[in-house]
Amino acid sequence: MKDSLASDPAQPAPPPSPFWTRHLRREVQFLLDLGVLSAAFFVAYLFRFDFRIPQQQLRDAFVQLPFVVLLQFACLLMIGVYHFVWRYIGMAEIQVFLRAALYSGMPLVLLRLGLPNSLDPWRVPLSVILMDTIFAFGGLLGIRVLRRALYERHERDRRQRDSDQRRPRNVLLAGAGRAGVLAVREMQGRGDTKHRLIGFVDDAVEKQGSVIAGLSVLGTTKDVAALIAEYSIDQVIITMADAPASTIRRIVSTCDRAGTRVRIIPGYYEILNENVAISRFRDVEIEDLLGREPVELDEDKIRELLTGRSILVTGAGGSIGAELAKQVARFNPLRIVLLDRAEPLLFLIDRDLRELYPTLDIRAHVADVGDAASMRVVLDRAKPQVIFHAAAHKHVPMMETNSCEAVKNNVLATETLGRVAGAAGCEVFVLISTDKAVRPSSVMGATKRVAELVIQDLDREFRDTRFLAVRFGNVLGSTGSVVPIFRHQIEKGGPLTVTHPEATRYFMTPSEAAQLVMEAGAIGGGGEILILDMGDPVRILDLARDMITLSSYKPHDDIQIAFTGLRPGEKLAEQLQLDNEETDRTLHPKVFVGKLSGYPSHRVKEAVIALRELAAQGSSDAVRRYLAEFLPEAQLQIVVSAESSIRDAESGIVH
Repeated sequence: MKDSLASDPAQPAPPPSPFWTRHLRREVQFLLDLGVLSAAFFVAYLFRFDFRIPQQQLRDAFVQLPFVVLLQFACLLMIGVYHFVWRYIGMAEIQVFLRAALYSGMPLVLLRLGLPNSLDPWRVPLSVILMDTIFAFGGLLGIRVLRRALYERHERDRRQRDSDQRRPRNVLLAGAGRAGVLAVREMQGRGDTKHRLIGFVDDAVEKQGSVIAGLSVLGTTKDVAALIAEYSIDQVIITMADAPASTIRRIVSTCDRAGTRVRIIPGYYEILNENVAISRFRDVEIEDLLGREPVELDEDKIRELLTGRSILVTGAGGSIGAELAKQVARFNPLRIVLLDRAEPLLFLIDRDLRELYPTLDIRAHVADVGDAASMRVVLDRAKPQVIFHAAAHKHVPMMETNSCEAVKNNVLATETLGRVAGAAGCEVFVLISTDKAVRPSSVMGATKRVAELVIQDLDREFRDTRFLAVRFGNVLGSTGSVVPIFRHQIEKGGPLTVTHPEATRYFMTPSEAAQLVMEAGAIGGGGEILILDMGDPVRILDLARDMITLSSYKPHDDIQIAFTGLRPGEKLAEQLQLDNEETDRTLHPKVFVGKLSGYPSHRVKEAVIALRELAAQGSSDAVRRYLAEFLPEAQLQIVVSAESSIRDAESGIVH
């Protein structure tokens, strides 16, 4: 949703800027600065001689003036002062001025002390040097501060003219840290007249009663309800860039009971990677309520894995593949190869990456990972050292009725790409797996479980390549996942469909999943299944209620929730590991490592051959039966259709 404080491109253009903004071009700024520098030099001489400059010293001053002013101006150019946007002047720009003053003053002092008396006209008195430096650079800074003040006054006047005559909305800010201070300064710099900043709340004991960025800290987040009533708060803005989900949930609940709107600033990740201003507030979303502590990466290990190397991402158009590509690009790889058979999705991630990283070597290939010949061509040209294999069929109900396609894409394509990668000498191959591979009750989960076993077998066969699998749960916002489905149902007025009141799932944000996949690829030794810490499972019913509440509706009153029963292949709850899989902590607290349950190599190869034959025959029921027999832990429902029985009989398959 658009921020009410941010500019809306759909709105009419603002009125023209005043004369001083339109005509104060760089050339005029140069002349102003030269005038200030010259005036400061003579003022320093006037102070030095009590406003009675002797004739000889006055002549010396005229000799020294061009040299001193040009030296100071050269320092300004060298430091890059004229590249700044001065209506946003702050401490960083002031520090630059201090450096320019130091760089210009030091040569004058050295000349004063080093030149002989015979060159006295070129020896500027030390007191003049000191006063001139203070007056000159103070004056330059002053005209820029004045420029900012005039700009902000103009903006306030313009907004006042454009605003309606309603009472400004009283705003309470939750979070008086660095992000909160930045948000306040941006809001104040915008001269917004529709919002009156009342103060902060912050849970830090040492901040209570203090004044930060001109606003008082009025209490803690537990005092929000009382402060809403006391100050007639219209809106609460959460100004914590990485606020704990529990805190956000408590504030949202308090504001909901009080009928007060609550908004939130972007997270630091959004600000850094999407160039989003910290004052572009948005509504609280379900991702905020499910969020966990930010991921702390071992960036040295990830940099060692990715920097300066060729990286291939399959399924690059999907939610995980696209996020992986963006995260990989941050570590300055030699090239990124994007591969997907869905052309529209591949086009989008290719375009996004080229906009974000215009100098990066990006190659997009529309291809099927199950086509061995195509994969050999791609790997021969791109020579990837690391492959993140995210391409897969992931939707449980869809794969229940398309079992053969699930086998082709999840098992056979993985085996094909892995074998080509091993033969090409790739160093690391990371399979993106799923929690549904544990005691699989669906074809999708069973095929991903077989893919894990294939990866283990390939790791034994190709000693120069580290093959490993990374297992995690649902990714928030991915295509076909519950969150976008619920959003669509809310837009239609409901009901929200939940399979079972006690159904639970693990959730993770795309950025967290992608970061931990990279971490796993960096620390995995090969042959393991790496399990990401998904936190606590979330009840889907609670998720539905939260999403209705965040949409400003009341669950069961404004929008109903309907229970539909578990669909074929679905579980009430998911697991991340089997009981006989031993797991140990790795060097990263959110990544666990466990050895895959042992399957002899010949059995895995036989399974691949058998599944290839069954998938080619198009016998979905036969595929299900084989998966159920091959995986003792599988819990697949076997229903033999009449059509399938006839086809199997013709093929000589005995039930």
